[in-house]
Parts: sequence; structure tokens; C-alpha cells
Amino acid sequence: MIVSWTIVRVPPAGFSDQAPYPVVLVEFEKGKRIMAQLVDWTEKDLETGKKVATVIRRVVQPSTEGVIPYGIKVKPL
Repeated sequence: MIVSWTIVRVPPAGFSDQAPYPVVLVEFEKGKRIMAQLVDWTEKDLETGKKVATVIRRVVQPSTEGVIPYGIKVKPL
């Protein structure tokens, strides 16, 4: 579930095509916490206590060698 969130409006290099985007602090059932980008969201999904699921998504644009970098993000349920 979402514990806290913020909107990134001025992203670091390589992420400008994704801005603005939310970054959330998520707590899992056993108390572990991670920070991750929230994907497939709407304004109503930005609330504490909202349940989320982890997903694997492209992180940045593919390199010139064609390698597509993937990472863990979360999406609202």
C-alpha cells in the first residue's frame, strides 16, 4: 500500500519523456518498504493506503546497442 507520494516534475537526465510522474513509498505486508515509480495511474490513485502491485517495466529508452533496461515499478489496484 502507498505510505507517501510525490510528483517529479523536473526529472533527471534520461527520464524527461516520462515527466511528470509520481514516486511512491510502498509498504508490503511483512513491513518491507520500497520507493518506486507509479505507472498506469490517475489523480484518484494518489492516496495513502491505496493498494498497489509490482510490475516490470522499461526504465529508460533502449541503448544504441538495442538493450532495453527494465526495472520494478508499481501500479494501483
